[in-house]
Amino acid sequence: MGASLSSLTESSNAGDGGRGLGDIPESCVACVFMHLTPPEICNLARLNRAFRGAASSDSVWESKLPGNYPSILEFLPPESYQNISKKKDIFAILSRSVFFDDGKAMWLNRLTGGVCVSVSAKAMTITGIDDRRYWSWINTEESRFQIVAYLQQMWWVEVNGSLNFPFPAGMYSLSFRLHLGRFSRRLGRRVCNYEHTHGWEIKPVRFEITISDGQRLSRDFFLDEYEKDEANWNSKRGVWIDYHVGDFSISSLDMVEVRFSMKQIDCTHSKGGLCVDSVSIIPTEMTSYHRNTQASRIFLAALSLMCCELICFKGIKALKYYSTKNLRVSKNVLSFGSVKASFGSFFYSFLKQF
Repeated sequence: MGASLSSLTESSNAGDGGRGLGDIPESCVACVFMHLTPPEICNLARLNRAFRGAASSDSVWESKLPGNYPSILEFLPPESYQNISKKKDIFAILSRSVFFDDGKAMWLNRLTGGVCVSVSAKAMTITGIDDRRYWSWINTEESRFQIVAYLQQMWWVEVNGSLNFPFPAGMYSLSFRLHLGRFSRRLGRRVCNYEHTHGWEIKPVRFEITISDGQRLSRDFFLDEYEKDEANWNSKRGVWIDYHVGDFSISSLDMVEVRFSMKQIDCTHSKGGLCVDSVSIIPTEMTSYHRNTQASRIFLAALSLMCCELICFKGIKALKYYSTKNLRVSKNVLSFGSVKASFGSFFYSFLKQF
């Protein structure tokens, strides 16, 4: 079994007359790679030389990069990318967190290539942040920025922030990352203290977004409904929660200003026991992104059918094994008669069925 799989993935010896996946033109493989995620491309690159060559193609990785990636690169130190020419290496750099402006970070999602940005509490304007009676800073590994703001007690709670960034065109979601209770580690275990947690169940917190093109969004949340949550076994205390404020659209590649705020300024009662980590802006598609596992099966089925064009009893025998055992492709797909159509158009028409 292992030998048959090996002969399928690599080109065959000149003497036995067989053909395998290694004989597929690199350009055809690259065409299919454009429809896969970066992790899938890297995994398939280990199959053979043709796949490895296609996985390093600039055309493949340019399709994964945002259209305005040269503008995004300007947020990095010039020495970190000036000597890099391969698009694959540029994607690798941008898929790691890039910190800028003392408390902001951006990165590309490794599955979708979408641009994500996060703003730390350190980069926001927080009322009373310099008064240790009200606010303090907690160093922690639970934050991308290694630090969060903790509110002990206050009547007027107001957090404001802004971001100027060249977002690619598309829909984006903005969320505040908050935590009720003060957390720490004791004897290697995570523990939470709710001594100061109060006031968030009385009135909701108002979250607002303003975009430079005039879009405005607002949403109210009760941060703590302790008795109700306990009854439903769904406490909001002691866990990080992303409060989704809303979605907004960006239609141009120009610099966009996003302003956001979080307010609870009803002075009839005090509030406390809240950690503020950051604000995240990510492509809306990522909030409900679930990878369709059939995509990989379609890709491998298409490559298997491509082997029919490369002809050979051994190749077809391996094709039937690879398709029926691993991919569970229906018999009518396996008997797809004329493989004379070009590989790209076949793959596209096959993909449209799912």
